[in-house]
Amino acid sequence: MKNYHSYDEAYNRSINDPDGFWAQATEAVSWVKKWGSVVSSPKPQFYRWFEGAKMNTCYNAIDRHVESGRKDQLAIIYDSPVTGIVKKITYGELLDNVSLVAGMLAKAGVKKGERVIIYMPMIPETLYAMLACARIGAVHSVVFGGFAPNELAIRIDDAKPKVILSATCGIEPKGAIPYKPLLDKAIELSKHKPEKCFIFQRPQVKAELTPDRDFDWEEALKDAKPAPCVTVAATDPLYILYTSGTTGIPKGVVRDNGGHAVALLWSMKNIYNIEPGDVYWAASDVGWVVGHSYIVYAPLLYGATTIMYEGKPVGTPDPGAFWRVINEHKVKVLFTAPTAFRAIKKEDPSGSFIKKYDISCLKYLFLAGERLDPDTYYWAENFLKIPVIDHWWQTETGWPIAANCMGIEHLPVKAGSPTKPVPGYNVQVLDENGQELPDGSEGTIAIKLPLPPCCLTTLWEKDDAYVSSYLETFAGYYSTGDGGFKDKDGYIYIMGRVDDIINVAGHRLSTGGMEEVVAKHQDVAECAVIGVDDQLKGQVPVGFAVLKAGVSKNPVDIQKEIVSMIREQIGALACLKDVTIVGRLPKTRSGKILRATMRKIADGKEYSVPSTIEDPAVLGEIQDALKKVGYPKK
Repeated sequence: MKNYHSYDEAYNRSINDPDGFWAQATEAVSWVKKWGSVVSSPKPQFYRWFEGAKMNTCYNAIDRHVESGRKDQLAIIYDSPVTGIVKKITYGELLDNVSLVAGMLAKAGVKKGERVIIYMPMIPETLYAMLACARIGAVHSVVFGGFAPNELAIRIDDAKPKVILSATCGIEPKGAIPYKPLLDKAIELSKHKPEKCFIFQRPQVKAELTPDRDFDWEEALKDAKPAPCVTVAATDPLYILYTSGTTGIPKGVVRDNGGHAVALLWSMKNIYNIEPGDVYWAASDVGWVVGHSYIVYAPLLYGATTIMYEGKPVGTPDPGAFWRVINEHKVKVLFTAPTAFRAIKKEDPSGSFIKKYDISCLKYLFLAGERLDPDTYYWAENFLKIPVIDHWWQTETGWPIAANCMGIEHLPVKAGSPTKPVPGYNVQVLDENGQELPDGSEGTIAIKLPLPPCCLTTLWEKDDAYVSSYLETFAGYYSTGDGGFKDKDGYIYIMGRVDDIINVAGHRLSTGGMEEVVAKHQDVAECAVIGVDDQLKGQVPVGFAVLKAGVSKNPVDIQKEIVSMIREQIGALACLKDVTIVGRLPKTRSGKILRATMRKIADGKEYSVPSTIEDPAVLGEIQDALKKVGYPKK
């Protein structure tokens, strides 16, 4: 892999000679057959990386390291403060475990290209399951264990899995959360029915298995034989990961094998400055894109040691949880969400817990998931005394769009900015007509096509939706849906979503989906859900409901029922706690609800009364209603 001497050298080559740039990066991957073309376009607006190449992602992540004599190096450190377990797994042990799970899937009839849904907690078996799918060429779709049955059912019907892999429970600081009842309900709700489910029985919760459909994981492994790697095309799908859509219907982001491996390998050295054998910790969950890319695939592809953490930044047991892990396992790089640091800062503002541990091994802190506010940036920098790197990316891209590339050149940090575009990304700020805006002017941030390797190639079985969601807004560009600007030095500033997706503690959730649930309440005539700024979680949803005429029920009871409905139908992650009963909603004359104006009122920001508003007096009513539930926050 080429070493670049400066950011400008790397970036300029990636834009002016993308074929040469990425061809050089492919040398880090073990190919069964080399590619015919670096990037090709089978049809307008669609691009494929390394067409003609053959490979296997699992081989690149495990087998080749074992074959090169590194079977005794640690691959995974599983650290679970909620169960008190720490388990260390070498590359050799990882190969044995993954091969056996792959054999279990193969014995169940899972073939190349067929889908497997993984609905599991943060345990090593989840990681085995993902890599086992990659090993046999199956397409995995991990669904975060906290999702409610109807959300899981939607994903089952879209991906149509042959098999579902699950566990009996996840574990939170408050106790175990049984998964099996949620899984049973989801399968009951879904039109598509999986042929088999394999259930890993955790000691905290034992589950009854459904005859002829459910099989005990450990028992099934006893009958399995280790499965070899299946060769796939570089352009074949590796996984589907669902992300919120503006309509409330999740979108199945498709990631390929070849481009995914090339970009992630490049990123480990060039962005994160990691070397093989270093300990890398992405404090996230495998249900999210960060977990896919930087708990599982990137560290293992690169031959690093990855940490799988089943705990929280605070409460497991205290605000020193992260510092203990870093000290105990000699972590070189920590990557987490600003939310985690806001939680630590809230519990330990003076940084007293940091002083209890030797964390001199930690060289970099990377933050992503939502905007890093300057206050949190300065707090982390002050107490850690290391580079604190904000970087920006999306589920759709799978790796950073903008970052301070520490393995190339440490550029000056500007608080509030994720620095400059990562090599490979031609990032522009566009006006509503698709024209490039000058420095300092705010617009929609877009990426000139083709997207670099590892970015989504389409949406699962929905090419038209891929085009309409991302490519139609600006000809020749992928629209990120984020607004912002570039300064005179080329630094990018992300100001927020331009649609109605909100970001709660790093998790993208659709306010449209929440509105659909609120609207189902028998007493609700119409409603709106907006995302408002929150010091801890980045954003939180706030709901407004207009009741039907003649409803005499206590509004407090209605509010509680709506909150309960959201929890049941979307999940606890949605954390909709504030629901305000109002007489009417602010609308334009054409009937559009003025959500952007409502957000400004809730955030205590200046706003102008839109010229299209039907009745300006309603904004005062909204302001009064928000005050009753504590907005804007002091």
